[in-house]
Amino acid sequence: MPKSAEVIVIGSGIGGLCCAGLTARAGREVLVLEAHSQPGGAAHGFERQGYCFESGPSLWSGLSRWPSSNPLAQILRALDQPLDVFTYNDWDVLCPEGHLRVGVGGDGFERVVETLRGPEALAEWQRFTEVLQPIASAADALPLLALPASVDGIGPLLRRSGRLVQHLPAIRYLSGAFGPLVDRHLQDPFLRHWVDLLCFLISGMPMADTNAAAMATLFGEWFDPQACLDFPQGGSAAVVNALVRGLNVNGGSLRLGARVHRVLLDGDRAIGVELSNGERLYADVVVSNADAWGTAGLLPERASMAWSQDRRSTPACHSFLHLHLGFDASGLEDLPIHTVWVGDWERGIDADRNAVVVSIPSVLDPSMAPEGHHVMHAYTPANEPWEEWDNLHRGTEAYQEQRGRRCQVFWDVLEQRIPDIRNRCSVVMEGTPLTHRHYLSTYRGSYGPRLSAAKGLFPGVMTPIKGLLQCGSSCFPGIGIPPVAASGAMASHAITGRRAQRELLRSLDL
Repeated sequence: MPKSAEVIVIGSGIGGLCCAGLTARAGREVLVLEAHSQPGGAAHGFERQGYCFESGPSLWSGLSRWPSSNPLAQILRALDQPLDVFTYNDWDVLCPEGHLRVGVGGDGFERVVETLRGPEALAEWQRFTEVLQPIASAADALPLLALPASVDGIGPLLRRSGRLVQHLPAIRYLSGAFGPLVDRHLQDPFLRHWVDLLCFLISGMPMADTNAAAMATLFGEWFDPQACLDFPQGGSAAVVNALVRGLNVNGGSLRLGARVHRVLLDGDRAIGVELSNGERLYADVVVSNADAWGTAGLLPERASMAWSQDRRSTPACHSFLHLHLGFDASGLEDLPIHTVWVGDWERGIDADRNAVVVSIPSVLDPSMAPEGHHVMHAYTPANEPWEEWDNLHRGTEAYQEQRGRRCQVFWDVLEQRIPDIRNRCSVVMEGTPLTHRHYLSTYRGSYGPRLSAAKGLFPGVMTPIKGLLQCGSSCFPGIGIPPVAASGAMASHAITGRRAQRELLRSLDL
């Protein structure tokens, strides 16, 4: 039974590529299998008529400077794959309070708060950020890449150095939900709505369910005096390409168009995979970058039935509507790279089509669109119910009618700023949860598991099946680019061992 590689990684999302790159860096032979024709999972890019479109993440931070607390930035540095990054300092918000241009950093948002809500609300916000500072410092002192592969507490980390001792009073907040902190310190309605929005954009859940460590880290980054947001030159595809280069230069390989049908077991141990064409590939370790439901579906029914059933029954965040446009930019000199629209705070931030994110990356990177044109990706952030689409099929008349009705929300938002947007378009692509599922192989087109931080941590990278690990948004630390990168690193640590992890941390001075 000849081995195809020491380690097989199923899926080339950010988590899978981070795991593969670090594992190859540690000297292991790694093969990444990707069902799609392009790597990157939700972060892949694609081209139509000269427009370079984004498929997923549009908000990036922590990539443009070093040191950085962003695990993705740390992994790219470890793989010696620098990125060319644009920086910017504000974004637009269309909400019931009006059209706001919100500066990144403490001063920018404080000016908005004082103008909208007055000095009392400003003072309340400043007290809240003071409360968050030690929690953000504790999160920064506890880098995710330093965590053990088996996350069942932070006790083992106390042996790492005396660095954490001063942060012990704040560390207790890191594993819980962010909502209780907000409830204790914020009463102003706008401020509470604002925090709820940020939580939802990060985790796909309101603040009552979002992890406090993730939000404290975000505030620590965004409210630094030199804070900025980033956009990789070439978009998210540039990040994916950098990770693939890091894999290749360290001796690993990526195979596209290779859909895994099932994980092969010998007793209670994973020994390889079988592809949809019947080909079998063998390895010492298999890592699944598929989501919780997909990973469970790759296993025989008899394998770890309780664990597998638990994975299959994981609650899911809602899905997305998408709109991709290529359009004439004439006379549109002051467009922001990002606009977030919220319809009605009182409906709840996660209510059906109550929030839209608009990204126009060609505002910063003209190379992503033909000269004189812009490229746009707009999406509803994890608020589109699967139940609206469950009985429809792509390409049917009923599906197309439903798609037009549901995607009207995008046009309503865009026409507030660009009244003639429809007449400017040369490329129009509307997507639905069925589109999302089709291209990303995600369960119900979901953003990921809806696992509340108030009820505990996401599952770790370990599984009860020997030789089978997992990484990605279904694992600790959870949903979002920095967490999935960290999960990939933790899966790599489980394979390569403590010595390789310590060498990695030393090389990054973490």
